[in-house]
Amino acid sequence: MSDLEEVAIPTWIETNVPQRMDRLPWSRWHWLVVIGLGVTWILDGLQVTLAGAIGAILQNPKALGLSALEVGGSASCYLSGAVVGALVFGYATDRFGRKKLFYITLSVYLCAAAMTAFAWNFASYAAFMAIAGAGIGGEYAAINSAIDELIPARVRGQVDLVINSTYWLGAMLGAAATVFFLNEKYFPIWLGWRISYGIGAILGLGVLLIRHWVPESPRWLMVHGRNDEAEAIVSSIEAQVTKGGAALPDIEEKPLRISIHTGTPWKQIFRTLFVDQRKRTLLGLVLMSSQAFFYNAIFFTYALVLNRFYKVPAESVSWYILPFALGNLLGPILLGHFFDSIGRKPMIMATYGISGILLAITAVLFQYDMLTPMTQSIAWIAIFFVASSAASAAYLTVSELFPLEMRALAIAIFYAAGTLVGGVFAPSIFASLIESGSRSMLTMGYFAGAALMIFAAVVEHFFGVAAERKSLETISPPLSSQS
Repeated sequence: MSDLEEVAIPTWIETNVPQRMDRLPWSRWHWLVVIGLGVTWILDGLQVTLAGAIGAILQNPKALGLSALEVGGSASCYLSGAVVGALVFGYATDRFGRKKLFYITLSVYLCAAAMTAFAWNFASYAAFMAIAGAGIGGEYAAINSAIDELIPARVRGQVDLVINSTYWLGAMLGAAATVFFLNEKYFPIWLGWRISYGIGAILGLGVLLIRHWVPESPRWLMVHGRNDEAEAIVSSIEAQVTKGGAALPDIEEKPLRISIHTGTPWKQIFRTLFVDQRKRTLLGLVLMSSQAFFYNAIFFTYALVLNRFYKVPAESVSWYILPFALGNLLGPILLGHFFDSIGRKPMIMATYGISGILLAITAVLFQYDMLTPMTQSIAWIAIFFVASSAASAAYLTVSELFPLEMRALAIAIFYAAGTLVGGVFAPSIFASLIESGSRSMLTMGYFAGAALMIFAAVVEHFFGVAAERKSLETISPPLSSQS
């Protein structure tokens, strides 16, 4: 055969990469994946907590002299940036691979976090927060898709929820940092909050090194005509897992037959979302938007509520955030395994419904001034112990229910839509309610958040999918699969 003669490239392949990934026993390699990818949520939790805890400090003329509305507005800028970043980087993740985007999105975040520490007014602070949000939004799309594609089906729900809960490790880190750095005994006001933001950049730099151990998703490689690379990665993982002599179970399912994928047309993406899988699309929108409103409305204005209605000094707010974050962390850790054993639908319905009911009860107590700073914080801890699992389950749902070729983009679309509906405007709205000083007005806002969560539980009842312990390809076959 001459050098000029073309080599025939197959238009389809048969592969058992998904089955081989799902049969793997839990191992040290999986822990490396959890650590390497889970740090994303630590960074997001750190950034959001700093924004919340520092919010009251930034109103001090010695800091940036922001108003309550500007504090809420900067939070909305962060979330707006996350929306744009999710969409742009989500599309790039499906097009160019999970691993490449790991580094790009994280680099964007750490650079922006460093710049935030040097903000000099509201405009610069809001702009840097928006860029940091873009990096984190892109991370959500790349990381959630990779997690589901690398973790065995039988424990995917629990692992996904636990990884998402590491957001609250970041929140605790941020709260602990502000307890020290916002204390005028150690640092002046103008300097302490800037050092706090520098922590995110330092942590992000370390994560870049950890991610060296996380491979490209074999599932992504196989649909892009790089099945030899996918097989090599899976073989390497199997060698690590069986190093101690453990035997892997036989593969009983037939190989997956798929067409070589070079890119998913937008027409096919929209047809999948709004025609073929419109019920799943509605479910994803409702789950994401309700939890986004619920969380962002309350957590971004946490410090403002304690300061305005309970006269808690700004420098003491972090002491209230620490136990709140711990409750959010423990929720998915203690409840996560039920999403694989009891099932997705009953657990999602329960966590969304109970969260909404508890918030409504707390709103009534708040309205009649029956709470103290301590009891208000205890109520929030109880609410978000449950709500944390609900929020994590929303990300799990949208990452499981759509085909591999558009998984990252689907996550990005739902994250963006949910954040726009429930997140971008919620902090500003609630900041306005708080600034009014009216308990009745703020109570109505809390009722709105509670109603959204209860409505989401109802939608899950009708449109939820029993995805527990099932392979991703069974839940939603690849667009390129052939019968």
